[in-house]
Amino acid sequence: MIAEILVGCGIGYNLLALAGALKFRRKLVVPDFTPPVSILKPVRGRDPQFFEAIRSHSVQQYPQFELIFGAAPNDPAREDIERLQRDFPALAIQVLDSTSDAPNGKVGSLEILAAAARYDVLLVNDSDIVVEPDYLKRVIGLLADPGVGIVTCLYRGRGASIPSKAEALGIATEFAPSVLVARLVASGGFALGSTMAFRVADLHAIGGFAAIREYLADDYQLGARIGRVAMSDVVVETNLGAGTWLDVWKHQVRWSRTIRVSRTAGYFGYVVTQLSFWCLFANWPFAVAGLAVRLLTASFYTEAKLLPFVPFRDLFGFAVWAAGMTGNTVEWRGIKYKLSANGKMVSTQYNPLRS
Repeated sequence: MIAEILVGCGIGYNLLALAGALKFRRKLVVPDFTPPVSILKPVRGRDPQFFEAIRSHSVQQYPQFELIFGAAPNDPAREDIERLQRDFPALAIQVLDSTSDAPNGKVGSLEILAAAARYDVLLVNDSDIVVEPDYLKRVIGLLADPGVGIVTCLYRGRGASIPSKAEALGIATEFAPSVLVARLVASGGFALGSTMAFRVADLHAIGGFAAIREYLADDYQLGARIGRVAMSDVVVETNLGAGTWLDVWKHQVRWSRTIRVSRTAGYFGYVVTQLSFWCLFANWPFAVAGLAVRLLTASFYTEAKLLPFVPFRDLFGFAVWAAGMTGNTVEWRGIKYKLSANGKMVSTQYNPLRS
């Protein structure tokens, strides 16, 4: 009986995810608002397709912007950044030594980059994000509304191995629906590291990046503190590389534990999202109905040819969710950390991140 109840809850959740997808597909009318923008990009190491990612930011159809990278002096990514400077001599591109003693090295880097920014609007995204030429215009335009504090974007993954392709499928059919459901049932939602655009004045009002330098989930903290999060209709892309199953497992468990300590109630509420798993234990009419609804919803988030793999990826996702319910250690960029109950991080092997 419990399995049938959870299947029923899972069906309800998936119908909300379907409604979220339909709402998201409506094209937004973006105001013609194009203030100068400083794009801040902390870098640590050369991600797969790194040059493709940073080049996509250099060809933006936008009046005025600058690119500020933060990297350690010996970071191999500097070679690609220098190539970008040569290819786009008319664009303001600089790279700074962003070595920091902040527990979250990425945020420590952002502190340094923000101090060098010339403009009153900042955009932060991960170093491996690939964007379309109208990205800035469609994201920054939403800041024309003074009621918007921060603009964020969904993202899709691109994998080069079977494990990383499975992770990309999970991003599309598990993570993206959870974001859109959150926006349906709560005001504002939360910010994602794939894109965070905001005003310098609002950053200063929360104490700057220094206020979140101890937190692993810096994107969640920034969105929660600035508040008034708007979702652009742009979907950016991240390259997941050719990771192994162990790589994917570590990444997903880190992500899960981070969510648990940041949004504990929401994390345990994910029990209703595990529809494919509960279908294994329900009476067959419930199981068939549950699986049908799950695949229908997934069809709005991924390609039809991938639908047969969704239930299997869901079972992997259940294992990750279960693992994330306990434990307080995570591994990030080769360094192990302990997470406190409020999401702060402490390195177990001191070695400042140079993000």
